[in-house]
Amino acid sequence: MKKFLAILLALVMIFALVACTTEPAKPDEPAKTEAPAKTEAPAKTEAPAAPAADKTVYVMGPTPDHGWTAQAGAYAQAKCDEIAKEGTYKSVYFAASSGEEQVDQCNTIIANGDAAIVVMMALDDSAQAGQEALYANKIPFISFDRIIEATEKYAVLNASGDNWQCGAGIAYWLQKNGMKPGDTVVVLYGDNGTVCSRRQEGFEQFLRGEIDYNDKQSGSYHTTETWTQDQLNEVFNGYTVVCNWSADGAYGYVEQRFDEIVAKAKANGGNLYIYSMDDEMTFGVMNYLEAGASAETLADLEAMNVYISAIGGMQELYDVMAGSATQSELARKYFDDMMSMYFSPKMMQDVIGKGLDYLSGNWNYEVGSGEYQPTWIVDAGNVANFEGFQGH
Repeated sequence: MKKFLAILLALVMIFALVACTTEPAKPDEPAKTEAPAKTEAPAKTEAPAAPAADKTVYVMGPTPDHGWTAQAGAYAQAKCDEIAKEGTYKSVYFAASSGEEQVDQCNTIIANGDAAIVVMMALDDSAQAGQEALYANKIPFISFDRIIEATEKYAVLNASGDNWQCGAGIAYWLQKNGMKPGDTVVVLYGDNGTVCSRRQEGFEQFLRGEIDYNDKQSGSYHTTETWTQDQLNEVFNGYTVVCNWSADGAYGYVEQRFDEIVAKAKANGGNLYIYSMDDEMTFGVMNYLEAGASAETLADLEAMNVYISAIGGMQELYDVMAGSATQSELARKYFDDMMSMYFSPKMMQDVIGKGLDYLSGNWNYEVGSGEYQPTWIVDAGNVANFEGFQGH
């Protein structure tokens, strides 16, 4: 018995010594455990961008009044309404009547501090300062239709119809209808910006044999009767005028010079070619023939070969070509043929859509890139296939 008690006592002492080697956990402190492996602190992240609904897609363009630019503005406003209704972004259309006014609008956009992107149809080159301000404030912008060369490299995209092909198409068409070096040619510019300069470049490049004219309706064409630069200079240093995209501007010029032009063409083989760079200006010529030209000049004109171009897509001009307008008989009487390069103002909606692609990350363009939509000839032979915009 004593031996058993001695063994029991020894065991109790052993357990007591073991218990003393481990400090019990305090009631308000967890038991100590092995330290975890050291890890890096999470990297700091930038504050999240403002929700898209707090950002605005700004579109800048002309005051809707008449003609191609008015319709571009109307289409732009409709697209802005659609964006705002969808709700991902706010959207505002800023209409203006000058480039200077657009500079003020750019400063307003910068001050608002909510721009996601700006789609800008510059009205003239004085809008350059506005585009420079957008770039300086890291606001992405797309330049539409009128491309300002000084800021072209800053735009995330430069988009328009293919003005070079407009010029090439008219050169092809006039040459096909007999135009040769030395003939009497009238050139009606819209303005002195890139739209018309590129249309002139395309005209010259085609006739020098440097580019082809590609028509999605009928094929590709290359001239075999090339012109020299001196012969082209005679065209663009002759009967040329800036009409400010206006029927009245064209009317005023032909009112002053048409008797002289017709007399020269009559003495120069009886051929007259009118390179009008816009539907409105083509209407200006027809309006003069209808209301202002002398009987003698009209008689000479009727006896000559006369071809006139246009660019745009006004339904009113399509109606003339189709024979269903009040001026159709006048056009048939005094023009041997007429045409218009298709250049729809609805493309402005497509370009605004490009801006949404940019914001969604669906983007493969480098800054300063250009994208130019195809254009083609519309004349009496295919005019029934197209619906134009209402220009008046």
